Amino acid sequence: MDRGDIQRIKHMKRYCEDIAGFIVRFGEDYKVFSTDSAYFNAISMCILQIGELANGLSDEFRSATKEQVQWNLIRGMRNWIAHAYKEVETDVVWGTAKDDIPSLLGFCNGIIERVAKEENKSKERNRNDEAR
Repeated sequence: MDRGDIQRIKHMKRYCEDIAGFIVRFGEDYKVFSTDSAYFNAISMCILQIGELANGLSDEFRSATKEQVQWNLIRGMRNWIAHAYKEVETDVVWGTAKDDIPSLLGFCNGIIERVAKEENKSKERNRNDEAR
């Protein structure tokens, strides 16, 4: 896997975790989310950053994982938040944070785990080769 892709996935994971943390901190009440600009802005900024990171993923990675993650929707959400901020629908952002971000976090964790296992296997092979 491209090193840039794995770094972007790690950053996406952090933003997903930040969103989960904001939901714990501020609560799961949509009314609070829709009326507290700090809560709304914190989650919106994380979603925007996730979209920005998705823009930087290699075409090969996005293509290989398109059945698992709808990269075009993530990138589109970033553009919507960045360019139509006054018109952003609060319920759509809330739905993304509550329904979609946990799945993206699971995906990121899976990729990070897989890469770590591959790196460990490679290191083990190198040690075995050196021991011969």
